[in-house]
Amino acid sequence: MTGPNSRPPRRSTLLRATTAVGAAVPLCLAGWLGWQSLGHSAAVGGTAAPATSPTGTATPGTTAPEATTPEATAPGTPAPAQTPNTPAPSDTPVSPTALTGRTIVLDPGHNPGNSAHTAEINRLVDIGNSRKQCDTTGTETNSGYTEAEYALDVSHRARAILAARGATVVLAQDGDRPWGPCIDERARAGADAHADVALSVHGDGGPAGGSGFHVILPAKVAAGKADNAAIVEPSRRLGLLLREHFRAATGEPYADYTASDGLDTRSDLGGLNLSTVPKVFIECGNMRNPVDAKRMTDPQWRQRAAQGIADALTAYLTTR
Repeated sequence: MTGPNSRPPRRSTLLRATTAVGAAVPLCLAGWLGWQSLGHSAAVGGTAAPATSPTGTATPGTTAPEATTPEATAPGTPAPAQTPNTPAPSDTPVSPTALTGRTIVLDPGHNPGNSAHTAEINRLVDIGNSRKQCDTTGTETNSGYTEAEYALDVSHRARAILAARGATVVLAQDGDRPWGPCIDERARAGADAHADVALSVHGDGGPAGGSGFHVILPAKVAAGKADNAAIVEPSRRLGLLLREHFRAATGEPYADYTASDGLDTRSDLGGLNLSTVPKVFIECGNMRNPVDAKRMTDPQWRQRAAQGIADALTAYLTTR
């Protein structure tokens, strides 16, 4: 402490401290020499273990963690659940040729430009058993981080992981068009790409008090232009794998405000009604909830979300 009331130490105190330091120097030197001798012996007799990062070795195709930009949370909001000791599916090495010859469609929900094209996205399209809006703007966090931005970022991250495993990955939209595409065009993307499987990435806009993720499966729809009977069962298998791997990779719980045990089966989504390849949706969290928003605005958490999605698709395509 410094200030007008502080006083210098007495001379005798300084003398005792100097003497103690002088006596400790030879002991420290002796210890250092002994350590050097042991270290030299280890270097001569064998190879020293390599240094490792706290997070271990990255799975091929993953990116290094970025600086976090968490969503501001309300006072007293608990921190997101952490599962540092729970091994994720990505801990198992995956061959760089595991998905060679496979084609995957990732469908990032909505489009960052939709809000400027309300006339176009509000027109109705035929989804077989009804008519629905071409697309919507999606939701956003309280700070304005949009679902469209989230979905595109996670899709890019998952694409990198899957491509590193040998897959051909096609995006239904890559933020390179002013709006859309419409839900019927998104459903056709799987067939157009001759894909083995398709997956739509979303963030939910549920009640602020609800949190967690859920997977949406297609119900059987045979009406009008829709007939998805052939994809219902394989889509369910994909959905179960997605629920398992996403939870393992992120530590996020199942949604507590909708669905049941993280699964919801619906017949009102054109992207599922009209698809001719196995397809599911994932609502990665509730962007209107402060805890989920904090997760989803964190780039490191989004990398884990992408890992869970990529691992689920890999499991689906490599196991029967």
